[in-house]
Amino acid sequence: MRYIVFLIVIFVTPIAAMAQSSGGSGLPAGDVGPIRSSAAYAEVLLRKTELQAELEAVLPDYTEENPKVIDARFEIGILTRDIDRIYAVRPTEVGKLTLALGKLLVKRAALETELQRLQRSYNKDHPEVKRAKRRIEIFESSIKQILG
Repeated sequence: MRYIVFLIVIFVTPIAAMAQSSGGSGLPAGDVGPIRSSAAYAEVLLRKTELQAELEAVLPDYTEENPKVIDARFEIGILTRDIDRIYAVRPTEVGKLTLALGKLLVKRAALETELQRLQRSYNKDHPEVKRAKRRIEIFESSIKQILG
């Protein structure tokens, strides 16, 4: 009898806990293993890491108001948002997380940083600002086309 109770506890409890935490799908909640091994995640994480290292290198010499610091922090914020967007992809759609998508996300983040830099100098109707916005729209359209 103790043996049967032991088996029930061993096998049923983890299955029930997994079903409860994942909403009944049978997959562990927050299973990000396949996402973290995707090329898109690696590309975005690489750029974010490069920016963080660059920021750490310049912070002793520059103030928070320095354009290099402002731009690096801004781009890191965008890349962090993009990583969250990558995590939102369903595990069954991990195939969408290609190197090309990662490059699109990184390039769009750089373009958004450039736009923010331009907006510090020019008004929203300046031709350079309008061109930068249009480039971002083109990249975002491609990203949405891939991610759905």
